[in-house]
Amino acid sequence: MSEDWAAVARAMDARLTELGMRQRDLADRAHVSQAIVRELHRNTAQRRRSARTLEALSVALGWHPRHLHAVLGGHNPPDPSAPVTLPADAVAGRLAAIEGHLRSIEERLIDVQAQLGADRPRNGG
Repeated sequence: MSEDWAAVARAMDARLTELGMRQRDLADRAHVSQAIVRELHRNTAQRRRSARTLEALSVALGWHPRHLHAVLGGHNPPDPSAPVTLPADAVAGRLAAIEGHLRSIEERLIDVQAQLGADRPRNGG
């Protein structure tokens, strides 16, 4: 299967213009770096992107999550109201990633609590 990154760039450009949105706005909405948005929008770096990146950009542009995947593959994009189905392994992978992030947050909170406890002045008592 051939990947058409130029078509992705054209689709993004047309949609950004239609929405009156800047690259920075899109990056903020999609929670991806502005450099990635710039590379895709200008078609300056044709490399494999994570499914999550293209999905996040599609959603931030008001499209179906698989819109840019379809454009990339030369297919007609799904209707924005079409149901989104994820394979079970994708759901499990996302849940595992969320659990990992939560563990990391929990560890940071424990560290902060310990630091706050160590910084408290001790009253002789």
